[in-house]
Amino acid sequence: MTAGQDSYLAATRVEAVYNSAIAALHGVNLAVGRGEIHALLGSNGAGKTTLLRAISNLLPAERGAVTTGAIAFDGLDVLGSSPAALVRRGLVSVLEGRHCFRSLSVEENLLTGALGRSSSRAEARTDLEKVYALFPRLADKRRIASGLISGGEQQMTAIGRGLMSRPRLLILDEPSMGLAPLVIREIFEALKRLNQTDGLSILVAEQNSAVALKYADRATVLEHGRSVLEGRAADLRARADIKDFYLGGADRSAHTLIKETAA
Repeated sequence: MTAGQDSYLAATRVEAVYNSAIAALHGVNLAVGRGEIHALLGSNGAGKTTLLRAISNLLPAERGAVTTGAIAFDGLDVLGSSPAALVRRGLVSVLEGRHCFRSLSVEENLLTGALGRSSSRAEARTDLEKVYALFPRLADKRRIASGLISGGEQQMTAIGRGLMSRPRLLILDEPSMGLAPLVIREIFEALKRLNQTDGLSILVAEQNSAVALKYADRATVLEHGRSVLEGRAADLRARADIKDFYLGGADRSAHTLIKETAA
């Protein structure tokens, strides 16, 4: 899929800087189809978080800016919309770092996700039950302060809070970071079920390519702020260069390996 061609989300030739001087993205292209799980792969510093912030129009809050290019979500100009307006339209981000209100209970944290769309009590209660069905651990911990639960449960809480905003496109930044393999599988399997049953579109940035490519439909690889490869997740999972670079054993850049393969 080409950016802008039958895309639910399309980032086209996006360039971004921090502090008006530090270049972070260099002509990045990204296309996410409606109803798909799309993995954004790359090592630390590749530009994944910057791109996700640009898509949510959160870069200005980090002293950053998109200087060139366009980003559209379901026909809406992202760069001309406020982050709050994007959430109301269904573009919802779960930021890196499991940001929870540590003194609030798990349920109180979840309910804050319903505030941005002014949901009724009945709607919020319905959505809470859906989150608890997706993540049963949270139902057991609903009255406990989020600062006292495990890291995996905090990540589930952060994702659940995003789901309370009723997203059409859910954006996740490094959801597996620092979590045990069993917890990572539990989270990704829950997201896959949600994608399959509700048609929720998901864009997930991950350093853990093995996990991301297992559950994604398609993927884009970033390196040094550039999009260097895009394709079906199953195809990328089978490529030796992707395995070597992201799963260890490589002493050359992914960009070099990709260029050599293409040649």
